[in-house]
Amino acid sequence: MDNPEWTVVKVTPQGNYTLVVEFSDGSIKKVDMSPVIEKDAVFAPLKNTPLFMTAKEQYGTVVWTDKIDIAPEYLYEHGVDIK
Repeated sequence: MDNPEWTVVKVTPQGNYTLVVEFSDGSIKKVDMSPVIEKDAVFAPLKNTPLFMTAKEQYGTVVWTDKIDIAPEYLYEHGVDIK
């Protein structure tokens, strides 16, 4: 079975709470995480820049800790195409 188009295959954290995310369909998107970090208490710890910069791809999405991850569909839908 093929992965959905929004499956994350690579992530690169950037400054200003942005992520560059590559998806299984080959698209690469820039995602501004600051609105999520400001609105949702679950993501509030990511205001700590060193923690934010630990973002990694795992299980087809982006994770920071065993308690902080984000739905890959959100990243795909809210990301801005850069490729």
